[in-house]
Amino acid sequence: MTAIGATLALIVGFVLGLLGGGGSVLTVPILIYALHVPVKPAIATSLFVVGLVAFIGFLTHARQGTVAKRVAFIFGPFAVVAAYAGARIARHVPADAQLVLFALVGLAGSVMMFRGTFRKSQVEPAPYKPVTDVRTVLLLAVEGIGVGLLTGLIGVGGGFLIVPALVFVAKLPMRLAVGTSLLVITMNAMSGFAGYAGTVPIDWTMVGWFTTIAAIGSITGTLVSKRVPQRRLKQVFGVLLIGVSLYVLYRR
Repeated sequence: MTAIGATLALIVGFVLGLLGGGGSVLTVPILIYALHVPVKPAIATSLFVVGLVAFIGFLTHARQGTVAKRVAFIFGPFAVVAAYAGARIARHVPADAQLVLFALVGLAGSVMMFRGTFRKSQVEPAPYKPVTDVRTVLLLAVEGIGVGLLTGLIGVGGGFLIVPALVFVAKLPMRLAVGTSLLVITMNAMSGFAGYAGTVPIDWTMVGWFTTIAAIGSITGTLVSKRVPQRRLKQVFGVLLIGVSLYVLYRR
């Protein structure tokens, strides 16, 4: 463990707790470029780390009452099956292709997060009502399959795609979307990791210290999230995705 590695792990956890996503979009480049882990082991390691850290963040959100469990258990099972399948397919995909796809998906996610955040007048969201209509359920299922496949293929927990889906499809307020996303990421990431298990080497010592430090950051980020305006959360999320995605394209 190095001071740089520990600092970066803390940032990963903080971002995941604050935004309900972005953990893997930071972890994969950190493992590859800062800790010098090969691409495919980095993707598998990221899934395991982010899955555990997301679960810790979810527990904190659950205590605050900011998790829409019904939505999570509509979205989650479809993502879980697809994530495992994506991980098995990823064994046959070149590492460079995975990095390019990783960056492009990050840029697409940033566009989704910026949507509507620069309007001068922001309408307060209506009180959340549980999902009941068939159309919304079907859209969540399709989103779950798409996010799950990407999770397995490129190692993202899916938060930077899950959060926009929950906001724009399930009509969740941003803070509720963040907490719900963490539950889905836990299921999604662990399923993707299971798909990689036994096919790539994992440095469990690094996993241990990185996860422990990131978990501390996640708890801090979760506590801070309730003090940050929802619109500002989306903008920070979007900027984060653009910067990391462009860096990956540059370095690949």
